[in-house]
Amino acid sequence: MTAIILALSEVADRYDAVFCDLWGCLHNGKAAFPAAVAALQGFRAQGGKVVLLTNAPRPNGAVAAQLDAMGVARGAWDLVVTSGDAAQYAMLAGAVGRRVYFIGAGKDEAFFSDLPLDATGTVERVALNHAEGVVCTGLRADLTETPEDYRLELLQAKQRDLPFLCANPDVIVDFGDKRLYCAGALAQGYEAMGGHALYFGKPHPPIYDLARRRLAALGGRDDPRILCIGDGVTTDIRGGVAEDLDTLFVTGGIAAAEFGAEADHPDQGLLDQWLAGQQLSVTYAIGKLR
Repeated sequence: MTAIILALSEVADRYDAVFCDLWGCLHNGKAAFPAAVAALQGFRAQGGKVVLLTNAPRPNGAVAAQLDAMGVARGAWDLVVTSGDAAQYAMLAGAVGRRVYFIGAGKDEAFFSDLPLDATGTVERVALNHAEGVVCTGLRADLTETPEDYRLELLQAKQRDLPFLCANPDVIVDFGDKRLYCAGALAQGYEAMGGHALYFGKPHPPIYDLARRRLAALGGRDDPRILCIGDGVTTDIRGGVAEDLDTLFVTGGIAAAEFGAEADHPDQGLLDQWLAGQQLSVTYAIGKLR
């Protein structure tokens, strides 16, 4: 049975660091959740390190600026590590070739311009018929488009057997009260056609390897006790479990409708039944991060 807790502080002294998701945990894409910000500030005040681990396809600097704009205090976190960070290293190493076709929004242009200083290699953006691979950060207009709008492009890429680098494995995300599709939805569609997709964010190892390296650079224990926090079972929680880390499932996020009428107070029976159906063991659960 998963232990339901009411506040992060109940278990905070068991961990040296947290890997905390953003969307659905710390903000909803429009506004920060004050109680979640306060919880992370409290964890840091007791000596813990907070790594904001997100499947955002943009580099960490762009995500930090977004957090500033939403009023997330800098005192709530130590590091931001993104799926975009991990994907950039792979792209520059030539994972999908040196000539790439880009699918993504204008807001994601930093993926090609704000590059890590320690990465090597270059790529050139080209038309699809000249590409060696596809780089996808998301839909070009995610407020209005769906994956079906990309079917022809994906079919053309599959006909040329192009590898598909997915910079954000999330399939959907809640932007305020609107549900949007992410790059993971296009990658799933491409795989359904028989194409080959590469993933670098949660739940896949590259983002955790990068987060651990950057956490180690801050100092502290050689083998820190880490708690993974997130509302995405297929990304945050499965990723944490695969890394043999404890997990805190925020039930009031993307799967809130599964656990009863009160988002802040998940029903234990519904939670246990749902997790059994997912064939997943979670260390703790909480309605909302606080």
